[in-house]
Amino acid sequence: MAKPRSPKGRAKEALARLDLEYPDAQCELDHRNPYELLAATILSAQCTDVRVNQVTPGLFARFPSPEDLAVADPLEVEELVRSTGFYKNKARSLIGMAQALVERFGCAVPSAMEDLVTVPGVGRKTANVVRSVAMDLPGLPVDTHVGRLSLRLGLTTETDPVKVEYVLDDMIPPADWGRFSLLLILHGRRVCASRKARCVDCVLADFCPSASIPSG
Repeated sequence: MAKPRSPKGRAKEALARLDLEYPDAQCELDHRNPYELLAATILSAQCTDVRVNQVTPGLFARFPSPEDLAVADPLEVEELVRSTGFYKNKARSLIGMAQALVERFGCAVPSAMEDLVTVPGVGRKTANVVRSVAMDLPGLPVDTHVGRLSLRLGLTTETDPVKVEYVLDDMIPPADWGRFSLLLILHGRRVCASRKARCVDCVLADFCPSASIPSG
């Protein structure tokens, strides 16, 4: 099999191979609608998806809609999300997010990037998660896994998440942006870890510039 030589070629080959490696890949944050995914993504900062999924059932049972969360007692929200870390900031962001949805967007999560990033607690990564997962719109979230694998695969030398996003956007068709991000995240969690990549188990190792595979 010919090895892709260009960054764009490596990106396309990585998408194809990882799609075969993780055919059932999906967002691991439990949610039933864009509001729930938005809240869960805000909570996922510096926290595992597993922990967030333990917290959100109680949060959404108490505050099932933006209208409910918008008038919540901050202390109650803090207690509900305490175990996700940075709970005071996250509670403030959650309530601010809900208030913005109620006051400016008719209680609905907006779909346009320029609107989403005006919502408290929402940056481009969170907005792209919601767009690509909950709305089936183009969006390429760049988290630490996507950034790390993009560097290791030689797709970019950029380290700023927004710059990485724009570089990857030019390599992958818009319809595949969200899936490419999700596949890189899963591969980063399961194989290409931050501290020690398991290159011997990696389906991309034969063309990855950073691969380290013992000979013999």
